[in-house]
Amino acid sequence: MNKLLYILVIYLTFTGVSVAQSKKDVKKNNIKSTIIVDLENGKTLNNKKTIYDKSGEPIEETDYDKDGSLKTTRKFKYNKSNDVVEEEEYDAKKNTTEKRLYRYNALGEKTEEQVLDAGGKKLKTHYYVYDQKGLKMERKTIDASGKTTSIRKYTYEFK
Repeated sequence: MNKLLYILVIYLTFTGVSVAQSKKDVKKNNIKSTIIVDLENGKTLNNKKTIYDKSGEPIEETDYDKDGSLKTTRKFKYNKSNDVVEEEEYDAKKNTTEKRLYRYNALGEKTEEQVLDAGGKKLKTHYYVYDQKGLKMERKTIDASGKTTSIRKYTYEFK
């Protein structure tokens, strides 16, 4: 088994396959999943696994902690424009820990991100504002009671 993992690591290293692959490369090469493992002190440790759909979008990402044990799994759902509309996170025991729901405007810009707890109770909502060029200008965070808890501003310098 270790020999197989070692060969996989070598293959991934020399072919450049990783979760950093573009959606285009994932789709073009019919990549179903990527696995990243770390070789440390003679041990092979899981790091991350990503499973893709036919469009090259990640539908499941699994992260492992430093000792290679399962840490979290995130599952994604997409709309017809391939924008993430739902993200659900699970702990190592497969219990839901968090859910995120996303909304987009007609230009495909993310305008809202609701963060829910395991029971579906809204924790906070992020609202996004864009300029006429489609550049993100602001992210406002509102807590469950409707109070603004933070505002992040984005500025850009052009050549």
